[in-house]
Amino acid sequence: MELSFRWYGPKDPVKLTDIRQSNADFIVTSLHQIPAGTKWSEKNIQDRIQFINSENKNGKKKLTWNVVESIPVHNDIKLRTGNFKKLIENYKDSIFNISKYNINTICYNFMPIIDWTRTQLDFKMSTDGLALRFGFIQFIIFEKFILKLKNLEKRYDDSLLAEATNQYNVMSNKDLENLKFSVMGGLPAAETQYTIEEFRNMLAAYNDMDKEALRSNFSEFLKEIMPIAEENKIKMALHPDDPPIPLFGLPRIVSSKEDYQFVFEQHESNTNGMTFCVGSLASNIKNDVYDIFKSFKDKINFIHLRNVSIEDDRISFVESEHLEGDVDFVKIIKMILLEEKRRSEIIKNFNIPMRPDHGHCLMDDQHKKMNPGYSAIGRMKGLAEIRGIIKTLSKVIL
Repeated sequence: MELSFRWYGPKDPVKLTDIRQSNADFIVTSLHQIPAGTKWSEKNIQDRIQFINSENKNGKKKLTWNVVESIPVHNDIKLRTGNFKKLIENYKDSIFNISKYNINTICYNFMPIIDWTRTQLDFKMSTDGLALRFGFIQFIIFEKFILKLKNLEKRYDDSLLAEATNQYNVMSNKDLENLKFSVMGGLPAAETQYTIEEFRNMLAAYNDMDKEALRSNFSEFLKEIMPIAEENKIKMALHPDDPPIPLFGLPRIVSSKEDYQFVFEQHESNTNGMTFCVGSLASNIKNDVYDIFKSFKDKINFIHLRNVSIEDDRISFVESEHLEGDVDFVKIIKMILLEEKRRSEIIKNFNIPMRPDHGHCLMDDQHKKMNPGYSAIGRMKGLAEIRGIIKTLSKVIL
């Protein structure tokens, strides 16, 4: 695997010199300063590459930008409203410009409104490390008492709504502010931040959008971008919904094996691939991550390795240590290495780009300002554990 580390650009509190010490070889990054829908110019891309290269001088271990994560898909494209045609052209131009600089993989998603959703960003583990958590009842509290959404009884039974009300009644203002921030403001380098009113308005924009309609809009988007990506030898890597369960009453179209099957049927090419995010897929107890890997192994263009522990309600989950959750990392990494070996028979020395996804906030990082899930020490620990498994399995199966 191409051992990579996500980096949020020059303003990231985790510096390139920190990443270099993790023994990663590659950088996964994006141009977060560019608003969603705006074309990435060649100069934008050149400036980022030059910054990375400037940090590689004086005998330092070289870091190379290998994956764009992500070019955000504007909500107008998902809704096919407003100037969505122009926004798609900008997206296509961005793919073309990226292709000129030996960056061959683009991760993206098609989640309505926001990317990953958590209800707590500082859940204390038994080790005193801080983890990300999604609590189902806390999410209902957010909908009912912060967003003040109507007709929740259509989605939740009376017992769930009653439990949410009981927990809300004992929450402090600080608890509520933490919940609000976790759901709406916790995304690292988020391209769009919403007020409560703006969030409600975005939800209203999707009122008439069911799963089939969103699938149709996504299919139309693929018809536009895939020929450009294919022509310029760019591999697109669609990230699953995170978590892969219905939220806010919005449709979810990249949550299951069946969803990915639909995606791949829309454009028959290895260009049209997936980000195999173990933690996201495993967050839905119905998903068999090993079966999903086997079914689409030739479509995997990028890999996120993190783990989760699903709680007793079978919906809530906490992001565990990389080797301690519900997914057997030895088993899944063995499957990845065997797939790389298979592809290496066609393309010499082939490696799939991978990064340790998220990590607990540990030690001194707890006293620093960090992007949630993206502190340095926790991810370095995860990468070190993953490297140990890779090293051991490589001596056995390769």
